[in-house]
Amino acid sequence: MNEFVIHGAPGSPFVRAVLIALEEKRANYRVAPISLAAMRTPAHLALHPFGKMPVLEHGGFLLYETQAIIRYLDRVLPQPSLTPADIQAAARMDQVMNVNDWYLFQGVNNVIGFQRIVGPRVMGLTPDEAVIAAAMPKARTVFDELARLLGDSPYFVGNSISLADVIVVPQLDFLSLTPEWESLTANHTNLRSWLERMKERPSMAATTWERVAELAKAA
Repeated sequence: MNEFVIHGAPGSPFVRAVLIALEEKRANYRVAPISLAAMRTPAHLALHPFGKMPVLEHGGFLLYETQAIIRYLDRVLPQPSLTPADIQAAARMDQVMNVNDWYLFQGVNNVIGFQRIVGPRVMGLTPDEAVIAAAMPKARTVFDELARLLGDSPYFVGNSISLADVIVVPQLDFLSLTPEWESLTANHTNLRSWLERMKERPSMAATTWERVAELAKAA
């Protein structure tokens, strides 16, 4: 089978979701590093016309958008499956994945995570406390709903890991590094337990910011 090449930057939760999926599939892959400055260059725009990441390259096939990529990987590498066979469970998985993209990332992690982690660590910026405070009401709504959807299950759609867990865990792991995590999860011990359960999986240890940076250097 042709090599899987992931174009992306270490630390990106969306890049990490793709790498987690590949690790869960026990697939070989290579990381082709992209700097933030390079995302608007003609070379990268030829891969992703919207100047985002990740991009999957598989033989001559190029694919962007994280949900599309991990669904593709689950089809081309069918074992172990990361999509439940039950139709309603699969629909719930789809719902959680969209909550991730439209609500957990947009307006929450792209604000709080950026202000607390990306801005200071990558750009040397000082967090804007007013901007963070303004994002907290939406963050609370998102965390409340994720906790409700998870319920007492070990994973988001039951007893087995699915693409829902794969796409959400990099976002929550990122936010767990911020001071806001304690407040957001104070009443949601199930989310805390779920994150710890996910962090025990080898796919998480293999895809940390530091580990992916090492892979990028070796590329």
